Amino acid sequence: MIKLVLDTNVIVSALSSRSVYHWLIQLVLDEKVYLSVSDEIVLEYEEVLKIKYTHFVATNFLAALKELPNVYFTKVYFRWNLIGDADDNKFVDCYVSAGADILITQDSDFRVLKTTPFPKVIIMNLSQFENYWRGNGE
Repeated sequence: MIKLVLDTNVIVSALSSRSVYHWLIQLVLDEKVYLSVSDEIVLEYEEVLKIKYTHFVATNFLAALKELPNVYFTKVYFRWNLIGDADDNKFVDCYVSAGADILITQDSDFRVLKTTPFPKVIIMNLSQFENYWRGNGE
């Protein structure tokens, strides 16, 4: 199975069952992919989901993540500081610490990673990952 790290903007975009990207959340819930998160990432998910959705939605989604056997809570021991926006580095740090395969984000700040030789981080946006998944994952 493929191991993913999901930026918060991806969770926000895909969480609603009405979203065209909800299939990604369904992949996680159906245990078809691994998801790696860190404590920092979970805290950001919670904070943003409470604003974008509701406290109820945020709480239930995070409770589901904690129960799923394909969600791995990753301890980050090293900060790579590869992105100019310090708040985004938590996703890269989790990716490297977890040995993830793909980091999915809608944030253009991550593009710098395409030219970073080490550590090599594979990033995709939702559309790119959908094409990848439809071609390789299913």
